Amino acid sequence: MITITIDRHEVVVPANMTILDAAKVVNVEIPTLCHINLEGTCLKSNPASCRLCVVEVEGNRNLVPACATKCRPGMVVHTSSPRVLRARKTVAELILSDHPNDCLTCPKCSDCELQRLVRRLNCRNIPFKDGERMERKKEITPAITRDMSKCIYCRRCESVCNDVQSVGALGAVGRGFGTIVGTAFGKTLGDTNCTYCGQCVAVCPVGALTERDYAEELIADITNPDKVVIAQTAPAVRYALGEEFGLKPGTSVTGKMVTALKDMGFDYVFDTDFGADMTIMEEGYEILDRLKKFLAGDKTVKLPIMTSCCPAWVNFYEHEFPDLLDYPSSAKSPGQMFGAVAKTYWADKMGIPRDKLVVVSIMPCLAKKYECGRPEFKVDGNPDVDYSISTRELAALIRRSNISFDSLPDSDFDTPMGESTGAAAIFGTTGGVMEAALRTVYEVYTGKTLPHIDLDQVRGLDGVREATIDLDGFPLKVCVVHTLSNARMIMNKLRAGELDYHVVEVMACPGGCIGGAGQPYHHGDGTVLRARQRAAYAEDAGKQLRKSHENPDIQRLYQEFLGEPLHGKAHELLHTSYSDKSIK
Repeated sequence: MITITIDRHEVVVPANMTILDAAKVVNVEIPTLCHINLEGTCLKSNPASCRLCVVEVEGNRNLVPACATKCRPGMVVHTSSPRVLRARKTVAELILSDHPNDCLTCPKCSDCELQRLVRRLNCRNIPFKDGERMERKKEITPAITRDMSKCIYCRRCESVCNDVQSVGALGAVGRGFGTIVGTAFGKTLGDTNCTYCGQCVAVCPVGALTERDYAEELIADITNPDKVVIAQTAPAVRYALGEEFGLKPGTSVTGKMVTALKDMGFDYVFDTDFGADMTIMEEGYEILDRLKKFLAGDKTVKLPIMTSCCPAWVNFYEHEFPDLLDYPSSAKSPGQMFGAVAKTYWADKMGIPRDKLVVVSIMPCLAKKYECGRPEFKVDGNPDVDYSISTRELAALIRRSNISFDSLPDSDFDTPMGESTGAAAIFGTTGGVMEAALRTVYEVYTGKTLPHIDLDQVRGLDGVREATIDLDGFPLKVCVVHTLSNARMIMNKLRAGELDYHVVEVMACPGGCIGGAGQPYHHGDGTVLRARQRAAYAEDAGKQLRKSHENPDIQRLYQEFLGEPLHGKAHELLHTSYSDKSIK
């Protein structure tokens, strides 16, 4: 530990701490654009490329970047001297000289970090005129929209794509004014190994990377009298939506969300938690099936079985590990299971033709936008889920509909696909799918009641967590990972024959779905992720039913329509297969 002085505040900090982090100890906020620190990951990106965090250190001739300069004993730092303020303003003005001035129509308007920074630095004109605004790529994919004319070369997206997700779809391209972060050889994202996880969108400080917006399509469907439009809402959405309306992170707004959707014109509002309970029935029984074969000496059984709820993770192993496609569960994600059942079982009950029914997913995830367009999730060209909107898009639609969210009463989900258990409620956080599956696997395998329903061994935000569960004397070894760099490490061990687990859960986003790229921007603030995670566990604890196999509506669905898990109609509607999507 060493002592330094920051703006006349004496503070004791570790010797290897940066000036930026030391300043936070004494509540001094230093502006940044390129710096990002994502909770629950290895990413603490300090490219020191924007130079907006420069500070003055006594004894140094030059200003130094606070994000990349380590503290030294006795250091005296000035974060707001006239020299520092002039330098920051000049840097901001230089960035603006090569940036389009279309803030009012930019999707990031009011959420733009550059916008806030310019206001803070009091930039009222752009003295550096006629910057070389080169013609730069614009691209709309099923999930992500790229407008490279707005790229400020902070390289956050490059850092998260390479260091956190290990995908490497984005990197530095060009020199001088023409420098951007883009794809190799100018390819479209669809021609790269991009997983559409959207974490690049989550960290982009400006409007260079945003989600594909489906608001206009949704409004057209809702106002079409020939369409029946139903919504399904993912568990992680309800723990974050309130942040868009000034509520504290982790505030559960389930009832208000349902009311808002009905006021917007949705004909029915259902809960993706019901799909999550279905997923546990299929994925849980698939775990049991493989375990029984393994214990019977079947050498062909593939273990560990890996969860398949996360579409970005599915994209990742199809691109990167096509030789290991037999290991993941064949169960569809909860949202896709819901769509398949909604357009068969529920539509038949209601007498609604498939082509008249529009299923809209409200998800914390951008990869879901790509997932619902996959050809294997369509029947004669008609998708099980028509399209997906993010938590942020829902909030924008609520405001656009002139709905006062804070004053809304609570409403219940519609039935019969609105009843769910506590096991489904925790799907939105890393470790939640594993815990939900283990609750069912334990009781079905042993025939006994689970003694401790809260499985703390798989909870938390560590990148890799492992546990051993006693199944009547059989030690079931499980592993939970989040972020794709951790998933790559696990898959490389599997490929090398060095992985000693029976079940592995993978989520692509930091923290799982609570940190999804479609959630309200949290910019790496770990307190936000932890608050959302606590809300998920609190909802689970407050449920009367906490195990998926105990859901009476799920039991009725299997009795009336699906039959036995893994067989017949259940297999036809709720399972899928994977293909080699590697870039040759």
